[in-house]
Amino acid sequence: MEKLRIAIQKSGRLSEDSLSLIRECGIKFANGMRKLKSDAANFPIEFLFLRDDDIPGYVEDGVADIGIVGENVAVEKGKDVEVAKRLGFSKCRLSLAVPKSAEYNSIQDLQGSNIATSYPVILGQFLEEHGVKATIHEISGSVEIAPSIGLAEAVCDIVSSGSTLFMNGLKEVETIFRSEAVLIKGKELSEEKQQSLEKLLFRINAVQRGKNNKYILLNAPEESLDKIISILPGMRSPTVLPLAQKGWNSVHSVIKEDEFWEVIDQLREAGAEGILVVPIEKMIS
Repeated sequence: MEKLRIAIQKSGRLSEDSLSLIRECGIKFANGMRKLKSDAANFPIEFLFLRDDDIPGYVEDGVADIGIVGENVAVEKGKDVEVAKRLGFSKCRLSLAVPKSAEYNSIQDLQGSNIATSYPVILGQFLEEHGVKATIHEISGSVEIAPSIGLAEAVCDIVSSGSTLFMNGLKEVETIFRSEAVLIKGKELSEEKQQSLEKLLFRINAVQRGKNNKYILLNAPEESLDKIISILPGMRSPTVLPLAQKGWNSVHSVIKEDEFWEVIDQLREAGAEGILVVPIEKMIS
């Protein structure tokens, strides 16, 4: 059977999160510190551990069939690949920053300025869309030092917390791109590899749905049951089981993570008691 080849960053936080997701999908593999290739023991997939900047090119060329990379890298490289799945982790933003002492009112303030960045393509597109002409200086690292050494009046760099900018005397003034990890695929996959990819995506979807939802169990008095059910629609409808104590029912359902606290408050007000909330490992629909 043909093995699906997946390219993953060889080190760093994106690599750790990517491999964690693969393991949560029930795929077993070994990856030592110096290994550049690895085979799964229970799924037709082969791992290639590469530099993140190289992954889009390897996928375009067919060396790897799929890859996990930051969306910012995929867009910047401009390779002929497709986003097969947004993965929801390694979120960050690409932002413009200027010295703390600089006045900034809008992107037009950067007209005619020098901007240092490792992402000239994304930055160039943003400036063009806003009718701003500026000189872009492409540098591969330590972008935040550019204003202090006189190379540029502004920088465009990846931001997570903003602490690096702050420590270098800069302030974030404009977000130009929001990024997260994405699963990219090449244009030409054999039927066998496409089937393996669909099986992998099925597992990833199950893991993601599990993380985004909670399983909830509660005790509901008979007179409040209808109101509580209206609060908890569940995937189809809540499961209701009578308790040994007459006039009470056990209600089981699923709620979304981002609605959790609001729903809990409504349930308590409606008379629910003994509320238990349990994480979901996988959720199949």
